Amino acid sequence: MKKAGILNRRLSGALAELGHGHGVLVCDAGMPIPDGPRVVDLAFVAGVPSFAEVVDGLLAELVVEGATAAEEVRAANPAAAALLEDRFTDLALVPHERLKELSAGARLIVRTGEARPYANVLLRCGVFF
Repeated sequence: MKKAGILNRRLSGALAELGHGHGVLVCDAGMPIPDGPRVVDLAFVAGVPSFAEVVDGLLAELVVEGATAAEEVRAANPAAAALLEDRFTDLALVPHERLKELSAGARLIVRTGEARPYANVLLRCGVFF
C-alpha cells in the first residue's frame, strides 16, 4: 500500500500512464465531460474535494509544462483565478467554449467536487529531464 502521494488507485494508475504532451483536465462538478478521455471522478459532495486540493495534489506528482483555463474565471471566480495564476506562470486563457472543445483531446479528466464556476484547468504534461 502506498504511504504518500495520491492514494486513489484509479487516479494513481492513470497518472502513471501519462506521457509528454498528454492533457489532464481538472474540472469542477459542473463541467460537461466529453466522451473519449479516461475519467476519474473524485466528486463526493459539493465542494469536496476542492479544485485547489486536487490541483495541488496533482502538481506534487506531475511535471506540467503548460496550463489552459477559461478567461471567464477571472470575473466569475476570482479565488480560482488567483490559484491558477499563482500555480502557473505560463497560464493561457481561452473562452470557456474553447476549453470545452480542448477537453475532448485530454488523455485524462479528473472531476472534483468544486461547486464554484469555471474552476477548470487543462494541464499539459512535461518531462522531468
